[in-house]
Amino acid sequence: MIANKTRLFIPLFLFGLLLQAQEVKSISKEEVLSGVKENNRTLKISEQEFFEARADYRQTNAVFLPNIKLSHTGFTTNNPLMAFGSKLNQEVISQSDFNPDLLNNPDRIENFATKIEVQQPLINMDGIYQRKAAKSKMEANEFQNLRTREYMLLEVEKAYMQLQLAHRAVAVLQKAKEAALANKKLADNSFKQGYLQKSDVLAVEVRVTEVDNQLQYARSNVKNASDYLAFLMNEPQGVILQPSDSLQLESLPAGSFLKVPGERADIKAMEMAAEARKKIHQADNMAFLPRLNAFGSYELYDDELFTGNANGYMAGITLSWDILQGTKRFGKADKSKAEFERAQLEYEQYVSKSQLELNKAKRALTDAENKLQLTGLALEQSEESLRIRTNRFEQGLEKTTDLLMAETQASEKKLEYFQTVYEYNYALAYLEFLITE
Repeated sequence: MIANKTRLFIPLFLFGLLLQAQEVKSISKEEVLSGVKENNRTLKISEQEFFEARADYRQTNAVFLPNIKLSHTGFTTNNPLMAFGSKLNQEVISQSDFNPDLLNNPDRIENFATKIEVQQPLINMDGIYQRKAAKSKMEANEFQNLRTREYMLLEVEKAYMQLQLAHRAVAVLQKAKEAALANKKLADNSFKQGYLQKSDVLAVEVRVTEVDNQLQYARSNVKNASDYLAFLMNEPQGVILQPSDSLQLESLPAGSFLKVPGERADIKAMEMAAEARKKIHQADNMAFLPRLNAFGSYELYDDELFTGNANGYMAGITLSWDILQGTKRFGKADKSKAEFERAQLEYEQYVSKSQLELNKAKRALTDAENKLQLTGLALEQSEESLRIRTNRFEQGLEKTTDLLMAETQASEKKLEYFQTVYEYNYALAYLEFLITE
């Protein structure tokens, strides 16, 4: 039996040493913010989404810029038409080439052509509005990228405060454990002297075990909060982060919290998305109009590779008009109109919902402020009650159960107070996030 206990004790002892040896790193909120701005994957993904939209917009330069193509083609043939045409292009036709026998049964001929083609859009109204739509989409992504950065900064505030709260809880419970152990020592001495019953000593031991469990849970919260901050900074996890500043009550800044600003980045993103849908619908309507494009080519011909003793050019303008494509074009215009109206409704709904969220956040801040006052008062009362009962217990004038109840209540009220400080600070940070332009 002793050997079994020894085998069980050794792994637990080694595990305890491993936890104690875990790296602890002090970090400030500014360092976390810097790490998130530089390395956070969510921000990098959002940035790449903006680059995608910008690349789509740059593709629409084709509405104004020419399309230039260079080609070199070589072939051999004895096809009567191709052979005669190739000689014409090479400018080597002679009187003998009009011999009917040669025209009908020409010799094999080689032809090499170097060709430069230019196509220049002149009037392309649907393309112009598609370009405007792409620009609005790019601007929407830019605003969304900005809002994502603002959200990640709020998430850093929240995560850092959670780390501060977790360390505060550990500190409170460590003091509670020290007090419980002191009470246990006092209870053991009183029991030996016959002043206490065994049940009182057991009650104190139960309290020590209870605090131990709470302390272990609080230390796990520290690890969880540390890992989440490391995740936000895209750094290796498993390091215990120690905040360089403790959890403090933030002050309410001056300013108005009445209305959601219309220039807030996410609202502007929704507005630009609706504008993009509008431009797409206008582009579909403009597709009913004709298109005007210019074209030209310059060609070099010879019977040898990469040479060109003969040349020619062609230039012109084409006016094209797809009058009817069945009902496809009408259906496409109807669809883009519905998408635009849906985007407009989504924008209006988002603004309304944002105002609803702001009103809710203001009430949450007021509730947290009231709760802060109450928990602060309850903490003072519980600490004073514990002080009085501890003095009376040392004099043998207080029951063990009453002392344990007072000690438990004081510990709980201290944890509740710091939890409320966290809730108030986050409610304030979230409110500022909602009104940030």
